[in-house]
Amino acid sequence: MDGSYSLMAQVDQAFDRAAAHTAHPSTLLKQIKSCNSVYHMTFPIKRDDGSIEVIQAWRAEHSHHRLPTKGGIRYSMAVSEDEVMGLAAMMSYKCALVDAPFGGAKGGIRVSRHQYSDTELERITRRYTFELVKKNFIGPGVDVPAPDFGSGPREMAWIVDTYRSLHEGELNPVACVTGKPVTQGGIRGRVEATGRGVFFGIREACDVGEDMKALGLSRGLEGKTVAVQGLGNVGYHAAKFIQEGGGVLVALAEYEGGIHNPRGLDVDAVMAHRKESGSILDFPGATNLARPADVLEAECDILVPAALEQQVTEENVARVKAKIIGEAANGPLTADADAYLHDRGTMIIPGTYLNAGGVTVSYFEWVKNLSHVRFGRMQKRFEERAFGRLLSAIEDSTGRRFSEQEARDFTKGATEEDLVNSGMEETMVTAYHTVRDAQKSLGNALDLRTAAFAYAIDKIAIAYSELGIFP
Repeated sequence: MDGSYSLMAQVDQAFDRAAAHTAHPSTLLKQIKSCNSVYHMTFPIKRDDGSIEVIQAWRAEHSHHRLPTKGGIRYSMAVSEDEVMGLAAMMSYKCALVDAPFGGAKGGIRVSRHQYSDTELERITRRYTFELVKKNFIGPGVDVPAPDFGSGPREMAWIVDTYRSLHEGELNPVACVTGKPVTQGGIRGRVEATGRGVFFGIREACDVGEDMKALGLSRGLEGKTVAVQGLGNVGYHAAKFIQEGGGVLVALAEYEGGIHNPRGLDVDAVMAHRKESGSILDFPGATNLARPADVLEAECDILVPAALEQQVTEENVARVKAKIIGEAANGPLTADADAYLHDRGTMIIPGTYLNAGGVTVSYFEWVKNLSHVRFGRMQKRFEERAFGRLLSAIEDSTGRRFSEQEARDFTKGATEEDLVNSGMEETMVTAYHTVRDAQKSLGNALDLRTAAFAYAIDKIAIAYSELGIFP
């Protein structure tokens, strides 16, 4: 039974299932599983009306096998110690899967951001940063936060500004967080990175003909029907790239409700309708769903839960019809629902892998901040001139003359965003086949989630061995 939901317990349950397929000593497994540090803070802030409110917030650092630790900051009334610990643990395994040199961390502030003015949110964010600095829970080589549910580039800019003011003269203060605005040391491609990574992962899974045949589906993403729950930053971009990649969006949901059209929905048109009307409901040509959660039960080939945790549970799992579930959110399936779907033959692409596009590009941003050089700055013009000479040689030897547009297209050097997207695609494609290979080596009956956890455990175990802590 699912019982009372605890994200940390769910993560630990998945860990234990995977650890049984490894040969590591119990003491090492206990260290990998444990959350190293948790900081629970309370602090007062003055509201715009002069009243004082006490805010609760947390930062958890799950694993120090690699430093700095890495993980986002949530702004939500659902934030709790259990949640940040569970999400920090998932970050440890996620970073190991995609070879990002970080331990896992996560933070959260228990506020409903819509109930606060921008100036109040700024005061909360800056005070939270001060508390992290005071306890050494933030820094380019210590712990590097990023955006998460309820936060974005603006909040990251406030954090780096506060951190810089408290570390006068430090060489790399902008590397204390990622997901910043580009003008404040951010990187192009970060905003859509997690959603783009979801697309790359689903596309790669669909491109394995053997696995698609076992599900009764054709190879490739083209023509497959897709339902997406959640149209925030991750869900919107995942839906957009899936649509551009040939998938057919048949159902979409946001917190106000869901819509369905078996002939397909254009996500940008839906978002334009929402901007104009305040809701995705009553979109022309679509049928309103009775409940937002009904999108989880829509007739489709691929379901992408991109909202919050515990969306598919023991209560509704039997009504889920998708043959593939791509976890764009963290922990959208409970352990019981996951086991039920696996036994039924559903392919589950775990969020431990699938939503790693964000931390991958955050890694690139961190490297950029430490190197103080924009990606592409050193080689873009050199590449263009080299390509130009090659094109001229082709024209001289063949007699063909390329048009100006063709010449521009053929000789274009890579921009920062081109390099970021290429690096992220390479990471997601390689990591998928690494997980699938681990699944095959451990036995085909094993699910991708367990294989991903087992591989991540092995990677972290190797790091501890290299540190000489465990044999």
